[in-house]
Amino acid sequence: MGKDDVLAYLDQKNIWHEVTEHKALFSMDSISDVELPYPEADAKNLFVRDDKKRNYYLITVRGDKRVDLKAFRKANETRSLSFASEEDLLQLLDLIPGSVSPFGLLNDDERKVHFFLDEDFLNSPEIIGIHPNENTATVWLKANDLINLIKEHGNEVTTTAIPVRI
Repeated sequence: MGKDDVLAYLDQKNIWHEVTEHKALFSMDSISDVELPYPEADAKNLFVRDDKKRNYYLITVRGDKRVDLKAFRKANETRSLSFASEEDLLQLLDLIPGSVSPFGLLNDDERKVHFFLDEDFLNSPEIIGIHPNENTATVWLKANDLINLIKEHGNEVTTTAIPVRI
């Protein structure tokens, strides 16, 4: 699913969403130039794998957080973690660097990737902003709608307090 497919899918499912078009963004640093309707709900996504390349995880947190992968590993009893390769990202989620998004899980035909969503997104206003599989827009939707879409697709979803570095 590309951007247009994601937006059509949300319309088909009758899920409330708003779209903010913007220049291509490749990091959270570059978002400061973009006017966002819900800046507190903007998300950052980390695509990681264990040291045996058996388990893959998409970790989504608020944009201002820095994930502590060692603490995440301990809290979720995983093997050692590192960032997945560009090849893994393309093969599993059909995405390129800079466009990592939970919507990419809809491309995960084998349902190999476990989705971890920071529970902060379930607090008011309960909105999350993520790329529609392209980094030229941000889609805003209710966090619970996203969770339900991913679960309906068949990927494992865990909402939890994601450990952060200070």
